Amino acid sequence: MSLLEALETPFTLKSLRLKNRFAMSPMTRYFSPDGLPTQDVAAYYRRRAEGGVGLIISEGVGLDRVHSRAVSFVPNFCDDALSEWSKVVADVHAAGAAMAPQLWHVGGVADYNYPDAEHDPLESPSGLIGPDTPGGRVMSEEDVADTIASFARAAGDSNRLGFDCVEVHAAHGYLVDQFFWSETNRRDGRYGGTDLRARSNLAAEIVRAMRAAVGEDYVLMMRVSQWKTGYYDTKLASTPAEIEQWLGPLVEAGVDLIDCSQRRFWEPEFEGSDLNLAGWVKKMLGVPTMTVGSIGLDRDLFADFAGGTSAVNMRSLEELARRFDRGDFDLVALGRVLLSDPSWLQKVREGRLGELTPYSAEAMQTLY
Repeated sequence: MSLLEALETPFTLKSLRLKNRFAMSPMTRYFSPDGLPTQDVAAYYRRRAEGGVGLIISEGVGLDRVHSRAVSFVPNFCDDALSEWSKVVADVHAAGAAMAPQLWHVGGVADYNYPDAEHDPLESPSGLIGPDTPGGRVMSEEDVADTIASFARAAGDSNRLGFDCVEVHAAHGYLVDQFFWSETNRRDGRYGGTDLRARSNLAAEIVRAMRAAVGEDYVLMMRVSQWKTGYYDTKLASTPAEIEQWLGPLVEAGVDLIDCSQRRFWEPEFEGSDLNLAGWVKKMLGVPTMTVGSIGLDRDLFADFAGGTSAVNMRSLEELARRFDRGDFDLVALGRVLLSDPSWLQKVREGRLGELTPYSAEAMQTLY
């Protein structure tokens, strides 16, 4: 029996049908000049689909609101880029996988890898991207309304182009997450305040607008995280009950599945239990969840920035199987292992662990 055999079972949620429980995690690639995904980008995604994952989640894509991107060679999901994305999703389908675009607004955050890149003015809830750290102009009520409408248009385009579902990037300190976090949201009124539930209003309104654009049967996913880039110990929810305040409004608004990003999926989220974030969200809210974070590797992404190579970590796969068998989460997102080795999953299935290509930072520089 394969170590991960239980994860090979199909998954169905509304109109979404996956052949197994494995997804490719969204990872920014920087290979789309003028925001247009090239044929090389299509081939990159197709190779990962051919490797056997059930769902491909695209890198974060910009909205038709120009303030949503900080780098011109991150792909758009509007205008001329849409016809190119239709080719990408067709290639992924031909290779046997489903696909979702990840809709991304960076908020006030300049790109960490290209901080000097030219871009349209950035925007954020209160002109902050961290504790007393300025970033972006303060969004007006009109800016917020236009942003909500932009997410809805992108969701409608996702459905029209034949994508199987759609994800909102609401994690890692970008725009939607900036509204969640009290350190970056100092607003009064309907999108701010001291209450975590109130600071979730922007995300909930995005979901309601997207739901109106796509109908009831189309799956809406949202990626969330406690940590923020550069602020790794941050916790929006310090107790399980606060998960309900934070994410309950999103489920009420129509989110179908929550993608729970951790740096290391095996770490407990709260004292007194070994449940990770995906486990607690499923337990508290009763919705399907996806887990992600250094799966199959011996260190997290930020350790890799220092150089060297991440080794295969079989113990993490054993722990992944144990938690899935217990019912902690429904889907598993693979990240860096698929950057370095598109056939990673197939090799693990077949026990060919000695043939796995270790992850190194150089994998981020290619579309292999």
